[in-house]
Amino acid sequence: MPSRQPGPHSDPDPVPPGDPPRWRRRKEARPQEIVAAAMDVFAERGFAAARLEEVAARAGVSKGTLYLYFPSKDELFKAVIRAAILPNLQQAEALVAAAGGPCFPVLERLLRMVARLIATTRMAVIPRLVIAEAGNFPELAAFYHREVIRRGFGLLAALLRRGVENGEFRPVAVDPTVRLIVAPLLMSAVWRTSFDGVDGEPPLEVTALVEIHIDNLRRVLLQDSGEGAP
Repeated sequence: MPSRQPGPHSDPDPVPPGDPPRWRRRKEARPQEIVAAAMDVFAERGFAAARLEEVAARAGVSKGTLYLYFPSKDELFKAVIRAAILPNLQQAEALVAAAGGPCFPVLERLLRMVARLIATTRMAVIPRLVIAEAGNFPELAAFYHREVIRRGFGLLAALLRRGVENGEFRPVAVDPTVRLIVAPLLMSAVWRTSFDGVDGEPPLEVTALVEIHIDNLRRVLLQDSGEGAP
């Protein structure tokens, strides 16, 4: 029997058995491509000035296709937060949950992880955007507080309490201490995405700043540091 020749509507490059069709892989990738484009547009324009038409154009889809995945600009911004921050927050939570020894080395790892993300990724732009838009878009601020701040602060608070209970840390007021731990990181994110390069301002050395912060925390928190409050 003669072999069947490809017809005008046949696939000239058939997909191997078990592999999803190319169009399906493309369709499944669209939400991630839209979120990545949205991150760029939000970073450049801010939330209020960002236009979904520009996001769609950068993602290579129509505005109608964008709305199939994200029904509003608010929902798209929430997706950007989830994609950029929540996987790292989950990693931090897993790190703390798995740690069974002293608490301060865990705190060091967490701070260095965040410093690396601030210094090397676009994630740092998100806190600045939320701060800038919180007054006009309180629902977005509330979402960020629920999904990021509350979880991150809770993680640090649990680590501090564990360190106090096992005698590693001096007794401290946990909630204010958590905010003081986070403050240099937040400042670094805002500074890097607002002032680096402005009027000749050199890039902020986030890693060096956080190492100094860690050293100060060591002196204040550890019972046997020989320094800090009695």
